[in-house]
Amino acid sequence: MLITTQAKPQANTLSSRGMLIDGQWSDSTSGARITIENPAKRLPIAEVPRGNAADVARAVAAAAKAQASWRKVQPRERGRALLKIAEALQARSEEIARTISLETGNALRTQARGEANITADIFLYFGGLGGELKGETIPLGEHVLSYTRREPLGVVGAVIPWNAPVMLAALKIAPALCAGNTMVMKAAEDAPLGVLLMAEICQEFLPPGVLNVLTGFGAECGGPLLNHPGIAKLSFTGSTEVGKIVMRAAAERIVPVSLELGGKSPSIVYPDADEDWAVDGIIAAMRFTRQSQSCTAGSRLFLHEDIFDSFLSKLEKKTTALKIGDPLDEKTDIGSIINNKQFTKVCKYIDEGLKRSDARLVFGGLPPRTGPLSEGYFTIPTVFADRSNDWRLAREEIFGPVLVAIRWNDEAEAIRMANDSHYGLAAYVWTHDIGTGLRTAHAIESGWVQVNQGLGQVPGMSYGGYKQSGIGREFSLEGMLDSFTQRKNVTVNLDIHHS
Repeated sequence: MLITTQAKPQANTLSSRGMLIDGQWSDSTSGARITIENPAKRLPIAEVPRGNAADVARAVAAAAKAQASWRKVQPRERGRALLKIAEALQARSEEIARTISLETGNALRTQARGEANITADIFLYFGGLGGELKGETIPLGEHVLSYTRREPLGVVGAVIPWNAPVMLAALKIAPALCAGNTMVMKAAEDAPLGVLLMAEICQEFLPPGVLNVLTGFGAECGGPLLNHPGIAKLSFTGSTEVGKIVMRAAAERIVPVSLELGGKSPSIVYPDADEDWAVDGIIAAMRFTRQSQSCTAGSRLFLHEDIFDSFLSKLEKKTTALKIGDPLDEKTDIGSIINNKQFTKVCKYIDEGLKRSDARLVFGGLPPRTGPLSEGYFTIPTVFADRSNDWRLAREEIFGPVLVAIRWNDEAEAIRMANDSHYGLAAYVWTHDIGTGLRTAHAIESGWVQVNQGLGQVPGMSYGGYKQSGIGREFSLEGMLDSFTQRKNVTVNLDIHHS
């Protein structure tokens, strides 16, 4: 990623976007800008403002002003606004998808179009939930009326990552706004363009200040947002390390926080699942077609020893047939890593695996240094076979296409190894025996477990992590209620005696 400090882009080669503050497109107060790179070509494509604390203050002030009236809009009316946004997003889904592909390196056909479509679905889902912001009555007797209300928190400060930026932005915007909050969001500095395009569409149907989107670096823009006294709620998706920083900021002011953090998710394959459908599921669960840049990537593959070699042989045949290349090419299955920093990190992990004497490279390895793939941040799906769940490649979130396959022959030991992690976000179980599948799913310490499928999240699922994979839930009605409302109890004495 390149950085400039010019107020205006040089020549006319780069597109230029502003930040959304109080319904207007704005530059940063400093005039500094960030240059966005296409990771598949390593070329600059756009410039966005380099936001700072002064811009955060402007956005929070706008959101606070808007919240006073937005919270009074009938919930179903807020929902109708989201439904209109959903329709508009769907109408421009191809434009959104191509923007996602261009800035993230995610393949258009296998990833970016799906992200654009689920973004519209998220607004559609939460747009229909306005009428579900209900309270309860408490039976305290005929002479007392006691009830609860679901009320908005206020101004939500949200920070999102770059791996699925538009979908993850929608997961915060739609439920927060439906519940009557307003929002100040900081987009990821590596991939803000799709989020700004979505914000542009949202703004057509929202009052000024209800949604504000900033661009900038974590220390300069994200930090001031986390620590601004006008923020009533923090919602963060990203790494566990940064999640700890967010939680500390929330603790300073005692504000509620939602964290969707990292993962090192296990896939447990039973010996009766040595079949093509399970192999296809492992490829999907590992998110190979998103370069495994996903917190739900099933990056620890626990294979029963009876099928270990035959399953890996099938996995190699299917995975190596996937086409790596230009993300905008319709024939491409796998695109590029987001930036040089992440590319270098992934390559270091692969290099460590290659140098480990007791780890066997099943397929893959370091990316080529010459040819078309060397022109971008392209990596190759890589699988190591090892008996250990204790080395770095089996414990740390790589956020790249590196899978560690581990043998097992005792179910209790497989589950123990699956749970031997400070992460607990996702897990996958593969077996024809539904009793075994459910028993294992219940024993795994993860917040989101799938049996016999490796697909991604769907609106309505309750999604979130155990342990250091996060706090709170998203994607669901209960996620909206728990994350973006607070409950107030009102009690009225009906037995008043007048003299």
